[in-house]
Amino acid sequence: MAESAARLSHGWQPDRIQEEAHRRDRWAAGRFGLSLILALAWVVFSIWLSLPWLSDLGGLTHPLAALFVLAFVAYVPGFMNAFLMASLVLRPDALRRTPEQWPALSILIAAYNEEALIGETLRSIAALDYPGALQIMVLDDGSTDGTAAAVRDAEALFAGSSGRDLLLVSEKQNRGKARVLNDGLALAAHDLVVTIDADTLLEKGCLVALVEHLHASSPETAAIAGAVLVGNQNDSWITRAQQWDYFHGIAAVKRMQGMYNGTLVAQGAFSIYRKAALVEAGGWPDTVGEDIVLTWSLLRMGYKTGHAEDAVAWTHAPDTLRGLSNQRKRWARGMIEALAIHKSLLVAPRLRTMFIWWNLLFVSIDLTFTFAFIPGLILAFLGIFWLAGPITLLVLPLAALWNVVIYRIQTRMLKRNNIDMEKSLRGFLLYALIYPLLMQPVSVWGYLAELTGGRKQWN
Repeated sequence: MAESAARLSHGWQPDRIQEEAHRRDRWAAGRFGLSLILALAWVVFSIWLSLPWLSDLGGLTHPLAALFVLAFVAYVPGFMNAFLMASLVLRPDALRRTPEQWPALSILIAAYNEEALIGETLRSIAALDYPGALQIMVLDDGSTDGTAAAVRDAEALFAGSSGRDLLLVSEKQNRGKARVLNDGLALAAHDLVVTIDADTLLEKGCLVALVEHLHASSPETAAIAGAVLVGNQNDSWITRAQQWDYFHGIAAVKRMQGMYNGTLVAQGAFSIYRKAALVEAGGWPDTVGEDIVLTWSLLRMGYKTGHAEDAVAWTHAPDTLRGLSNQRKRWARGMIEALAIHKSLLVAPRLRTMFIWWNLLFVSIDLTFTFAFIPGLILAFLGIFWLAGPITLLVLPLAALWNVVIYRIQTRMLKRNNIDMEKSLRGFLLYALIYPLLMQPVSVWGYLAELTGGRKQWN
């Protein structure tokens, strides 16, 4: 591991910065311990309060069934909310360091039938203020529309720019996202690789932020996930709800995981990687969740992964329920793939091991909510509080609190970076009240699709 870290650093981090990064990592262990104690205390309190309900429900069903239901609709979600809340409150200020010399970057953009959006994506790259050189590769995976023509039309954006090289790599037929990304990795000329989706728009200073976060991290850090927000929130009620999912839920979890050097997904939509680590991991695996499985490969190899909360990019979110369902089904399948391939992470002696178990527990949570809690809500409206009772309301204050905290954190981040984001109150109400009831059954669908060997596709 030491040799890998030395190879990744490439001498671009002075010793004092590496020492400071390691010192901050040691402090993270203290914050983790305190957050864990507070979360466990909340669970003990919840169990004590729920004993009468647990007894009644056990009498109606079976004691083990009652314990399972309460564990995954109240105790485990309560622990997660409490740990997340404590971590956000105890979070340190984000650390960025400006390198003495800005490294060159290779940007990989996998594209399949992206004629409508690839031009805007390339225009956002052309407008970046990154001081170093950029090698931009559009990896056209056998598109049947005008994706290649749109890329050629955008060549003029980079023609007069020094250190900005645009390359179109076209496949004759569709081969899959992982394969074209690995082709791009083989062609990458630089030690740092950035991936973005073909429908992602980059904020002007986002690459500077990514590199500065990486430069401030310990040399064992192999990847940094950027902050992805929804750019088409006004397209439908589905995108309005997703705006808050990205702005609150996903952002909060990534901030928390990044505090402990264990961001579980360096998402393909916008992340930076050290090329040496990618090569050592064998590149992107040919799976549904190639970015999830790759990130877990890096973690299993002993590397660290972080999060740059102020490196902002805007994604084009699905604007229909069917499109969103297909996306979240892929995410759920990707998590099952990662768990199946990287079982050893469940026993790794590291802080981030808890987050692997956290993801594993989500399978039971989603199953319980789908087949017990949602039917329990229907019964509760009829006056029958067997499954959805007062103890489940204990989860709500914690959920409300961490949402308030992450809203303040995210709003301040946008203000510091002079980023405007129109916020939809109607979208927030959908996100808070309806969205989880839709997404948990969809996740169960994804788990079942992976376990039964359903068809895999990335587009």
